[in-house]
Amino acid sequence: MRIWYDACTGKHVRYGVAVTKRLEEKGHEVIFTTRMHPDTIPLAKHLGVKFEVVGRYDPRTLYTRLYESLKRQIKFCRMFNEKKPDIAVSHQSVEQCRVAFGLGIPLISTHDTPHADAANRLTLPLVDFLVVSKAISDEELKTYPIKRIVKFDGVDEVAWIKGFRQTQRFDYGHPLIVVRQIETRASYAMGVEDITLKVARKLVKYGRVIFLTRYVRKPVRDLIVPREFIDSASLAAEADLVVSVGGTISREAALQGTPSIVIPVLGRSEVNEYLCRKGFPIFFAKPEEIGNYVERLLGRKFDVKEKLSELENPVDVIESLVRELSSKDVYGLKH
Repeated sequence: MRIWYDACTGKHVRYGVAVTKRLEEKGHEVIFTTRMHPDTIPLAKHLGVKFEVVGRYDPRTLYTRLYESLKRQIKFCRMFNEKKPDIAVSHQSVEQCRVAFGLGIPLISTHDTPHADAANRLTLPLVDFLVVSKAISDEELKTYPIKRIVKFDGVDEVAWIKGFRQTQRFDYGHPLIVVRQIETRASYAMGVEDITLKVARKLVKYGRVIFLTRYVRKPVRDLIVPREFIDSASLAAEADLVVSVGGTISREAALQGTPSIVIPVLGRSEVNEYLCRKGFPIFFAKPEEIGNYVERLLGRKFDVKEKLSELENPVDVIESLVRELSSKDVYGLKH
């Protein structure tokens, strides 16, 4: 089978590489595409995946977002005009969903951001199979006309944290606190105050603080702002504490036993609450409460190996769906 994986962000690249390795092991051909974005190409190179860059991310205005997305869709149409893939897989790639739907390519998508309303409206109604953590409530999902939902008992990050080995080592010293900047240019973060820099500055009295920025990598007094590529999963493993607004790195840390403090400025996160209930070291705090949490958690590491082993890997679900589609197409056409 020819399978197309499209990765739009760093998380998508990490997820896509895990999916690609599994499917190639099973004898499938994988076409891996990504776009120009601060987190995508450096990580794809670091992980050693063969990829093709199609288009770019330009979030300066609503116009540039739309324009670059439409250009990307046209490029994909031309790529697959003569020989289209048998199956498309992504983590809600807007461009892939539209092109796959238009070309009649069965589409498998993963999903873990109910708060990303714009992306959800543009993708979920077009998906044939939605692979989603059981943490996501049916109430959240029924908002969209999704054809088939397949749930797993885990979170997306299990796909690359199970069996993970650090690919980078760091010499920043300890105690090491990582603060991840909010995704300032995401549509779901529009109008939300970025409090992460203020928080990072307040934490310098507790140890070495790395401020992982999204787009601008300028020096900040008393903080470590890496200018080079950083593998966040490796950094989360080595850190003594991770602070974020609840994105990917919060779960990468908790799944490896590193205490993770989430400032829920974007609202509830069902996947984070799910990990908390499972006993992983993920904690929720208001900005004014963080100091108390840091004093309590700094210097502690948690043994979560057994808990991690009990979580389901979503790559297993995707492999199963690909196997199902290899024998019959959702549109009734044999491959």
